[in-house]
Amino acid sequence: MVLLHVLFEHAAGYALFAVKEVEEIGMLLPQVEESVLNIGKFNSMVSLAAFFPFKSAQAALENMNAISEGVVHADLKLFLETNLPLSGKKKAVLGVSDAKIGAALQEEFSLSIQTGGVVAEICRGLRLHFHSLVKGLTSQAASKAQLGLGHSYSRAKVKFNVNRADNMIIQSIALLDQLDKDINTFSMRVREWYGYHFPELVKIVPDNSMYCRLAQLIGNRKELSEESLESLEEVVMDSAKAQSILEASRSSMGMDISPIDLINIERFSNRVVSLAAYRLELQEYLRSRMSQVAPNLAALIGEVVGARLISHAGSLTNLAKYPASTVQILGAEKALFRALKTRGNTPKYGLIFHSTFIGRAAAKNKGRISRYLANKCTIASRIDCFSEVPTSVFGDKLREQVEERLSFYETGDVPRKNVDVMKEAVKEATDVAAEIKRKLEKKEKKRKKREKKLQELEANGETNGEAEMENGEADTTVVKKKKKKQAVEEMEVEAEETPAAEETPGKKKKKREAEAMEAAATDNGASAKKKKKRKTESVDVEPAEETPETPVTEKKKKKKKKEAAD
Repeated sequence: MVLLHVLFEHAAGYALFAVKEVEEIGMLLPQVEESVLNIGKFNSMVSLAAFFPFKSAQAALENMNAISEGVVHADLKLFLETNLPLSGKKKAVLGVSDAKIGAALQEEFSLSIQTGGVVAEICRGLRLHFHSLVKGLTSQAASKAQLGLGHSYSRAKVKFNVNRADNMIIQSIALLDQLDKDINTFSMRVREWYGYHFPELVKIVPDNSMYCRLAQLIGNRKELSEESLESLEEVVMDSAKAQSILEASRSSMGMDISPIDLINIERFSNRVVSLAAYRLELQEYLRSRMSQVAPNLAALIGEVVGARLISHAGSLTNLAKYPASTVQILGAEKALFRALKTRGNTPKYGLIFHSTFIGRAAAKNKGRISRYLANKCTIASRIDCFSEVPTSVFGDKLREQVEERLSFYETGDVPRKNVDVMKEAVKEATDVAAEIKRKLEKKEKKRKKREKKLQELEANGETNGEAEMENGEADTTVVKKKKKKQAVEEMEVEAEETPAAEETPGKKKKKREAEAMEAAATDNGASAKKKKKRKTESVDVEPAEETPETPVTEKKKKKKKKEAAD
């Protein structure tokens, strides 16, 4: 009996399902299709044998990339080795949904792989009921895992090798072609519009951008004089041509123009001039991008023609996949199919006709040189596509080979062999690549050193701040302690000083009373007795009002009382 296991790849992890009654299911495929929708019937057909959840989103993305490329990941290999019964009496068959990964697994494990038919229907049911078949996995969690993995996979595909993205080249060359058309159309409009006022200028200045700048500079031709001759020379870059413009303006047969019409012409010509300036900037940008993305192709046939080839192919990778025969007629598809239909002569060249080599070749050699150039373009595009460090060494060597072949067709000089040229190119390219890597490493070291210094400065700033805070806290604690100590000392001093302070006014008062009583005693004894009684009463009242005194002060008071009584 055949033992069928189905491998199912999910965003949450790998799952291995055992299928019951394989032969019966295979015979009843329509019934399987119907029972897939019913979870009860489907549960009776399959059972979960093992489940391997991904540890992180990064691990899930790595496994997904491996499966999409048809490569067996280490996690998948370990999972199948652990859970798939590879040896035994029963013959194990593994069912997979993708034939590409199936071929890789068959090569890795040397077991029989089944795709399509009943396996496809079972995979459809597993995709539908996966969250129900795996314990602890809800439909919400499964959908979240799928969404997250889908976003990360798409983001990784979009961000793939940003610095060598050829999409910018495709857009730049398309915009460059559009700008050429637009500038040509607008320049013709300026010529026609300004020609009503100054028709002789069209014959003197044939260049479109220069004509627009002159229309902007001259304005009303009647205002043109000898003083404006220098400014005309700056634009035209020719003194004779500037003088002829000045003479033509004096004897022009054009109509007069109103100031409002002249303003509109000047504005429009200003726009055309700015578009022409932007086109030059865009061409420079395209040159810099081509030197980064496809330096060898740009060195061989030029930046513009190379960019057109990449744009027509769709990407640099597609261009690298094309054979030389396809690159030769790339851009001449209409002529090719027309020739095939009418059984006429097929075209010899397409977009590569715009390179200088085919134009320099003789008529009888144009087909030969185009074939040879297409061969070299294919080599250059493949080197650019798959090389890690972009250099233009191979492109320069291939260009020399095309030049030698061109001279061979004209003069008969035998060119160098391709093997010798490529050996030289490989040697130079390794030296250049090593130099570029060394510079990049040096830059990386400088950047890391700068980052380390910044981190140290930040760390020192933080430690200084913490130290200042600690010092500040220590100072505040010391100040607080000092203040507390001073307060305690002041309280002790006050406690010591309060009795003396209370004694002094009491003593003075008692002395005064004693003196008064002595004086009164001499005058009248009765009045002295009365005063004595009053004094005793006042003395008895005072201690109740005052704070409790020390025993020393009480003794002094008693002595004074005795003295007063005497």
